[in-house]
Amino acid sequence: MKQTLNPILVILVIVFSAATVRAEVADSSAHGFTVRSTVTVHGSAMQAYQKFVRDVGKWWDSKHTYSGDASNLSIDARLGGYFYEKLPGGGFVEHMRVVYSDPGKMLRMAGGLGPLQELGAAGAMTVAFVEKDSKTEVTMTYAAGGHMKGGLGSIAGIVNSVLSLQLNHFQAHAEEKQSGSSPRRGK
Repeated sequence: MKQTLNPILVILVIVFSAATVRAEVADSSAHGFTVRSTVTVHGSAMQAYQKFVRDVGKWWDSKHTYSGDASNLSIDARLGGYFYEKLPGGGFVEHMRVVYSDPGKMLRMAGGLGPLQELGAAGAMTVAFVEKDSKTEVTMTYAAGGHMKGGLGSIAGIVNSVLSLQLNHFQAHAEEKQSGSSPRRGK
């Protein structure tokens, strides 16, 4: 007998999952924007930091990569390190450069993500890890500035949506052991 999913249950799961990320466009203008997303995960700030850095290829959505496969992503969180992606044929993409790393507390990377790289826009992503009562609040803030026809602020909502999605996947990955499920990411 073929089983079907209850559409109401599916909608509730989607709504509940989306509600786990607090996301906002903090500011926006023709010359730049700031977006911010926050999730809470179980465990220490150091555990969350390590999963964020070491497992980026497990939680980042493959649909938002150049290679189509998130397992090609790496964050080398050391002096001179990069958030980068290996491409087939020996190529690579430098997404961002690591400019600040305080394990268990903060990671900051500089660079233009996605279409911002082609525009020559500058960006800074700060990921803060704040531990309280055996849980960690993870806040990702991305500020970008530069010139874009039509104004850089016009894509703030799209960038906010994409980065919120990534942080939602991170949260699912970080909570994987508690729930026994794995995060959903496209490939």
